[in-house]
Amino acid sequence: MSSTLDTTATARPGLGRRGLLKFLLPSLFGVGLFLIPFSAGDTVNIGMGLMAKGLQDLLGDWLPAIATAVLCLSVVITGLVKLTRPAWASQGIWQEMFDVGPLWFAMRLLGAAFATMTYFQVGPEFVIAGHTGGVMLNDLAPVLLTFFFFAALLLPFLVDFGFMEFIGSLVRKPFRAIFRLPGRSAIDATASWMGSGTVGVLITAQQYEKGFYNRREAAVIATNFSIVSIAFSLLITSFVDLDHMFVPFYLTVVVSGLIAAIVVPRLPPLSRKPDTYYEPVGCQLAEKHSAGMGVFRYSLTRAVERAEKAPGARELIRNALFNVADIFLALLPLVVAIGTLALILAEFTPIFTWLSYPMVPVLELLRIPEAEAAAPATLVGFADMFLPAVLATSIDSELTRFVVACLSLTQLIYMSEIGALLLKSKIPLSLWELFAIFLLRTAITLPIIAFMAHTFFF
Repeated sequence: MSSTLDTTATARPGLGRRGLLKFLLPSLFGVGLFLIPFSAGDTVNIGMGLMAKGLQDLLGDWLPAIATAVLCLSVVITGLVKLTRPAWASQGIWQEMFDVGPLWFAMRLLGAAFATMTYFQVGPEFVIAGHTGGVMLNDLAPVLLTFFFFAALLLPFLVDFGFMEFIGSLVRKPFRAIFRLPGRSAIDATASWMGSGTVGVLITAQQYEKGFYNRREAAVIATNFSIVSIAFSLLITSFVDLDHMFVPFYLTVVVSGLIAAIVVPRLPPLSRKPDTYYEPVGCQLAEKHSAGMGVFRYSLTRAVERAEKAPGARELIRNALFNVADIFLALLPLVVAIGTLALILAEFTPIFTWLSYPMVPVLELLRIPEAEAAAPATLVGFADMFLPAVLATSIDSELTRFVVACLSLTQLIYMSEIGALLLKSKIPLSLWELFAIFLLRTAITLPIIAFMAHTFFF
């Protein structure tokens, strides 16, 4: 029997037993960790999320202190590299991580300063308050530390052993026709949906740097497919007292999000992004269909070919540890700095209230009750995704709370996390482009959400 199987496998080029196992075993492990939801008590989570939650529970109150220490360490190492120019930081990933320009060094200093002041409760109230620095250090930083630790270590099982090629080849035609994107971007969306939008951005950034997405595709996927997870959606509906409306709520988010994903990439600034690839690697993607092969067979062949080229155990571990170091020492300071600044602007200045004045007549035109109270919540999500829900709790109308909560999940671009991630990545997106995309998504999804809300609350 074994001989028959081996002969059959050999007769099919690229589909030998060894290659299939090298594709299937790591990929199934990655799918189980990132794409299959589990019920854990009253929440829905993924395997990687459960591991991160377990680490959070284990470290508990130590996590803000660990985050503060990591941010300070980032500043110390960056400062030493800038001053002493050691040989180990003269090239490669260490140079990229620590030999940064003045602006990025200033952001690292700011992030460490905000974290230190908040942890020791010393400094201006607008920095150390529970709803500014406290949110970033005590609520968000522990989640990012644990979540990104496991994401950086385990993502190779999802992206380096052929699963992206397999799915990408299977859904290539519909994704090209509908979204003008490679089929592999379906994985980014699914990983976001089941786990976290930050994981989707992390996947997109890595795929862009490896030459599998061009500039336009990477920018489009990161700003339109890094959708909010089911778990976070459940949290939002619970927070705004709409648990009983979760099914229509999430249906509204999905429908409006899909329409935005079709329309927004066809408008500036995304439509003006060039179809060129990251220069150090060039294009590594070949999506031509092989003549004489069915779609499934061709997808499987592509997956096995990719698995055969996957890095070995030592290189995987080395790359994973580099990714963890890059996230902790380069990304986390930026997230804390930009997130705290954004929250300070939202909580202690009238900027978002002023910006929201034009939204009042728009909401009134859409027949949204309590339009004046809801208007700031339609734009404050650019600072942090959770802020609109906080503002919505003071609104009496269920319909209005429904609209605000749905809108906050479809706008996607928020600076306290996704925005900072994108600015740190090599994906070519500026702060002003992110704000323009945020406004576009708001303009496109708000009327759809309002229509569906009136339908459900009729």
